[in-house]
Amino acid sequence: MVIVYSTPTCPYCSMVKEYLKNKNIPFSDIDVSQNITAAEEMIRKSGQSGVPVIDFNGQIVIGFDRSKLDKLIK
Repeated sequence: MVIVYSTPTCPYCSMVKEYLKNKNIPFSDIDVSQNITAAEEMIRKSGQSGVPVIDFNGQIVIGFDRSKLDKLIK
């Protein structure tokens, strides 16, 4: 399962979600600006309070790291 922790105003979050859609990777989008519990979960998993944070089947990707995402997709 892929989870994208994001906010509506984050341009990199939009880029990550568009990238995953183009690769036909299903994902859950969690808006951490509206969900404090999810924000705390994101920080616990990544150590980061900034978005996007992607949980790709247990592998954490911070930011829109295209090369790391490509490796995880293959």
